[in-house]
Amino acid sequence: MPDCLAELWDHQCMVNSGARSGLRQLLDGVVSHHLSGNTHATLNAAFADLAMPEVPKEAGSLRVRIERSFAQVSADELPQVAHRILARGSLTAATRNGIQDLLWAESSTPEIPKRIRRELARSLDLADMARHEARFMTLLERFWVLDREESLADLLLPSVNRPPGLRQDIQQHVFRNPEDWSAEDLFEHLGAFEAGDARFARFLESAVSADVLLDEPAQRHLVAQINGQIRAVGIELRETGSDGGYPLFSMVSTRLADNRRPKNVIFASLTKPDIRFLSAVDNDIEIVGDPGNVLVYDREITGDGISWRDLQAWWQETQKIADEAEAKKSLYHRLRRSLPGNSPGQRNLFELYHHILGPAVYDLPALLPEVWLHWDHKTVHQRGPEALLRSRMDFLLLLPHGQRVVLEVDGSQHYTRDDGQVPDSHKYAEMVAGDRDLKLRGYEVFRFGHDELKDAENARPLLQEFLPALFQSFEVNGRAS
Repeated sequence: MPDCLAELWDHQCMVNSGARSGLRQLLDGVVSHHLSGNTHATLNAAFADLAMPEVPKEAGSLRVRIERSFAQVSADELPQVAHRILARGSLTAATRNGIQDLLWAESSTPEIPKRIRRELARSLDLADMARHEARFMTLLERFWVLDREESLADLLLPSVNRPPGLRQDIQQHVFRNPEDWSAEDLFEHLGAFEAGDARFARFLESAVSADVLLDEPAQRHLVAQINGQIRAVGIELRETGSDGGYPLFSMVSTRLADNRRPKNVIFASLTKPDIRFLSAVDNDIEIVGDPGNVLVYDREITGDGISWRDLQAWWQETQKIADEAEAKKSLYHRLRRSLPGNSPGQRNLFELYHHILGPAVYDLPALLPEVWLHWDHKTVHQRGPEALLRSRMDFLLLLPHGQRVVLEVDGSQHYTRDDGQVPDSHKYAEMVAGDRDLKLRGYEVFRFGHDELKDAENARPLLQEFLPALFQSFEVNGRAS
């Protein structure tokens, strides 16, 4: 997080700052080694390949130019350099893992306690995981260090006398003599019990992939075995897509009842939209009339949810706006224009969300206003008792791991009638029934009283406390995984 939010995210800032500091130290030697084979003529092109700034030849020796370029890489730019280094594939497994762990430390990963990992390993049949030797070894190579770094003393020994590495042990005790090791033994030797949550979660996701198992029933069997243990801590492997016709599983929180990916996000409406289905089979919809009266986010929504960066990129493309700053400004004003004029509380929530978060908002969940949950071409009066409750949500946040958060600002109209003069228990009952329905559909609902937010000065400290607590609760920190 940027410095301007340090007082809000003290803990998260320390985590990210520590990770970035460690990443810079680790990359320093890696970058120098990677670039050392260049000449003065090729060095600037090599800098560009790593997303590093150019340094003119006149600046000094190759070493000086490399040091100066790397010193100019900001903390926010370090991950991009790291990803490009990783893409080269020339690192040792230990160095690769060190870089990955520092990058993944900033991601929103569910916690998987050591006890659960060990109980999981004890419950697994290693034969279910290691069905195909070559594919399983490739999986292990992606996440773990299988080959020991040989010392000078090792090199002086005949190859037959050198101590075996983990790779040889796995081939011996998992494949040639499959009764030797259990899954717990393998996990112990891999270091899986001590690994970071992100590495362990990604390992499990990949272990049940078609790249490793090549058989859908085998995938689903192993997923069921794993979920039987990890659901105890509120997470599970859930089918979230497909890959070449095989199911694709991702680690998600079970806190929510339903983690299905949203198909349509209809929001920021100025009037009730006129909608028709172009294809009911494919769930393709069309907004009839003035398309400017409502926005429809029609891009695929990944497991990372929708960030402001995603929303702005979509807006810039669909509106054909060349300048990023103009796209940001026009999108903000378009969303703000959709807020009801008789609710200063909603307006303050929207404006303060962006003011408080500042530049960090780009990689945090976009605050989507006036989002349609239900749509019925008939009015509530026309539909009668079968009318769907709460057609719109004041604000929706689509968070990583399929989490959905609704923010509602309640004016007196939610629980009174006759312009707020008479309490109305029926209205209140409808509101709480709507909340129950949302929660059963997989949404978390947070309500603000309008009086809490109607004055911007009073609302600011409330939201300065609420927003970081919200993101911490849902393990959102705004960094890409």
